[in-house]
Parts: sequence; structure tokens; C-alpha cells
Amino acid sequence: MDKQGMKAFFLAASLLTLGAALVCADEPYQFIKGIPVSGDGGWDYLSVDSAAQRLYVSHGTEVVVIDLAKDAVCGEITNTPGVHGLAPAPELGRGMATCGRENKAAIVDLKTLETIARVDTGANPDGMLYEPGRQEFYTFNGRGGSATVIDAKTAKVIATIPLGGKPEFAQADPKAGLVFDNLEDKSELIAIDTKKHEVVSRWPIAPGEEASGLAFDGKNHRLFLGCGNKLMAMVDSTSGKVLATVPIGGGVDANAFDPGTQLAFASCGDGTTTIAHEDGDALTVVQTLQTERGARTMTIDPATHKIYLASAKFEAPAAGQRRGRMAPGTFKILVYGLVAK
Repeated sequence: MDKQGMKAFFLAASLLTLGAALVCADEPYQFIKGIPVSGDGGWDYLSVDSAAQRLYVSHGTEVVVIDLAKDAVCGEITNTPGVHGLAPAPELGRGMATCGRENKAAIVDLKTLETIARVDTGANPDGMLYEPGRQEFYTFNGRGGSATVIDAKTAKVIATIPLGGKPEFAQADPKAGLVFDNLEDKSELIAIDTKKHEVVSRWPIAPGEEASGLAFDGKNHRLFLGCGNKLMAMVDSTSGKVLATVPIGGGVDANAFDPGTQLAFASCGDGTTTIAHEDGDALTVVQTLQTERGARTMTIDPATHKIYLASAKFEAPAAGQRRGRMAPGTFKILVYGLVAK
């Protein structure tokens, strides 16, 4: 076996050992710190660029950029009205933010954090995705019930794909030439052919309902769906078959998957994040992590295994209101990591 083969062998062995140890650990994740972020606007998606050690956080009308080496804010991408989040394209040095209030996508230079182009999309672009196989950005348009496909290099619209429902989170499988997306109002999972730019499969997610979050294990062809009826479903991405479900908290929004540990995550607005271990067709809960109420969006850095959740404190609701206003100066990013053994 050559040096590269030996390196790959020992890496695979270490990851298997880590995964096995995590299953045995009582509480594999613990709180590390909070990263304060100024401003009192709302938030939505978070995304990580591991190579650049950056975290992108939608906040108010901008995207906040956090340096993960310093755990501190290092810049902002401004003038993104109704921003939901940013999808980075690291090899192109670009990113795309969805600007829901103006029905546009902002193509951004990730070095300067300046907007290169503003592209018209369908109504209320919400979810976003970079598909590296064809180097295309996708916006998933909530009120439009469609996906807008944009050439990441030219910033030109290539296609508009009718989806037949309200799209939520998406994931790409470049090897299979597919993009997956949850249709929340239909309780369906769809597969889009990235060459044809059309929906080629529709799969029911029962017993799951109204899925929002979506994560992907490309090696084992597993999708993880965060469902509104307090379930995380594991689905075979080649057949659409629901293989397993585990209970989660209420108000789920985001999911994540760590290929190094085989752990899947579901972050919920009730202040819990469910962590489950994937083993073939089985999914086993290993921890219900206590976070903060309202911390329902998250992302993971697979290089460090840290997870990041957005949160803030809220004032008591006024009479007749379900939720109070955000307490000024309380927005932050919660950081959780593996317990050292």
C-alpha cells in the first residue's frame, strides 16, 4: 500500500473509532461559547465555508461574516433586503444571497464582500444552494413555488423550475446529478435533474409531515429531514424510501450531517437539538442537546465538528401576541463542540 493509501486507511479507521466512541458517550456535545453579533434584526440560514474558516449568518438586512479562527465578526454583506441566507461557492470565490423582499438574488464577491450582480428570481426567494457539479446557484422561491437556476460564473438565469409546492431547504448530489428539496406544504421530497432542470421524482415522506430542514450523507446516500410533526426522517436518496425516524423537539427548522462522525442533527425552536447516529438503515438518538428557545437554525463545520446556532433573548409577549420582541443587544451565535475524552 502506498503512502496515500496508508493515509486514507488510517483516516477511515480513526473516523470509525470516533463514530463508535460517540455512540457510547452519554453527552457527546457541549456548549463552548457564544459569539455576540450587534444589531437587533431577525435571522434565518447559517452556512459555513470550512476552507476559508468563515461562517455566514443572515441578520436583518445583511449577511454577517464571522471569522471562525477568532470567533469574531469580520465583515458584513449589506443591502440584501429580506435576506434569508448565503450559499458560498468557494472555488469561484463567490456566494449568493436570497433577498426575499425584492425577489432577487445577490451574487457576492467573497473576498471584497461586495455585490457583483443582482438577479431577478421567482417570488420570495428563501432557500439557497450552490450546485458544484454544474457550478450553478439555485434559489427556492417560497411564494413562487419554483426554483430559479443561475449560472454562478455569468450571473445569468438559466432556468425557472416549477416545483408544485412551497420549497424549503435543499441539498445537492453532484455525482448523481440531482438536487433534493423539501416541499413543506405537500409533505413531499423532490429530486431535480441538474442537467434537464426539471423535477424527476416526487416522494411522500410519511410518517413525516411538513419537512423544512434537510441534510445529506453523500457517501451512504442518506437524506435527513426535519419534520414539523416532531420527527427526523432518514430517507434513501436513490429510492425515496423512508428508512427510519426518530423523535425530535417542536419547531424544527434546520438539519445538518457530519460525515466524520456519522451524526445527524435537527435544531428546534423549543430549545433542543436532537443528535442521532446513522448506522446503515438505523438511526439512533445519542443526545438531546439543550440550547436556547428560538435557536432553530443551524449549520455545521465538518472540519471541526462544531455546530453553530443563531439565538437571541425575547421580551415577554404583549396581550394577544404569541411572541415578544427581541431584547435589544442579545443576538448571538451559540457554538457547541464534541466533548474531549
